[in-house]
Amino acid sequence: RRGAAGLLAAMESADGELRTLPGAGRLSRGLPFGQAHGRFGLSPSSRLLPLAPRPQGNADLQKTAFFLRKQWTLYSVTPLYKFSRAHLKGYARLLSAFIAAEKQKGLAVEIGGELGIKVALSSLPDLKGSDQDQAALLVQLSSKSPASPKSSEEKLIWSGCFCCVSEDDLSENVPEDFTCLPLFLTNGAESYTSIVGSWFQKTFDCSFRRLAISPLNLSWMAAMWTACKVDKSASAIELVFSVPGVPLPLDISYAIHPEDAKALWDTVQKTPGEVTQEEVDLFMDCLYSHFHRHFKIHLAATKLVKVSTAIASAHCDGLIKFLQSQYLTGVLMLLTELAISQIQ
Repeated sequence: RRGAAGLLAAMESADGELRTLPGAGRLSRGLPFGQAHGRFGLSPSSRLLPLAPRPQGNADLQKTAFFLRKQWTLYSVTPLYKFSRAHLKGYARLLSAFIAAEKQKGLAVEIGGELGIKVALSSLPDLKGSDQDQAALLVQLSSKSPASPKSSEEKLIWSGCFCCVSEDDLSENVPEDFTCLPLFLTNGAESYTSIVGSWFQKTFDCSFRRLAISPLNLSWMAAMWTACKVDKSASAIELVFSVPGVPLPLDISYAIHPEDAKALWDTVQKTPGEVTQEEVDLFMDCLYSHFHRHFKIHLAATKLVKVSTAIASAHCDGLIKFLQSQYLTGVLMLLTELAISQIQ
């Protein structure tokens, strides 16, 4: 601990600067997961590092690029009942009609004078952690203004993705007729999230819940993503803390040069390729000690609300932004774990 703290002291000083889906209900069939997996939980003793970068072809890069540098809102979803990938086109037509009906009731956001909403459902077979995982399901809403030429393309206005990225075989704990896609990510207006979620809930008897990220899991993310290999030009690691008990919102931003953070991590890590709770605690304690040495502020008395690294950024309100395509699967694996722990 003294060696790690001493190394960090040489760093440059840092800049001193349970919600459900709207309209969602409860799963009437109960939680069909059976016994919980041992590695899923609020405070696991260890986690594997995100998958190491792998060479990617142009086709793979195009698929993953869609997820990068957008802010996604996270939800956990109970398993879908009697969902069939053979009926995706039929589901798209039914969802399109449902959205049109909801718009007529004045529940959807006004977008202008578009003719209607086009719905596309498609599978993403490569977005999973193992062969046992279900392929991800991408839902896209697009529209076209009547003033636009007939040959013009529709404008994408909302995206959602159901996925299950796990190294464990979850199917053994999920009864027949259920499809396990526990993590749901959305990008777009919340009004469309509400409508799409309501349709899935009524059609597949599932339940959505906003996936918040605890300060404990944010500290795991800070340590795990610091341990990943990134380009030398990577941006600084930033931790944002909220100060409690003050009349006006007050945040503290703590930026660390990525090479300094990685050097610190290398002094506390004991098992290559794996991160333990003890290592996460030591890593964060060293950062807190360094900050207190310079600014006389005890960050342990504040609340960690956001983590930004070259790999991804995450906010406690359940917001994520993916920044590196080669680590997309690894980050989704951690988020899937958090989603399942919330369902259980």
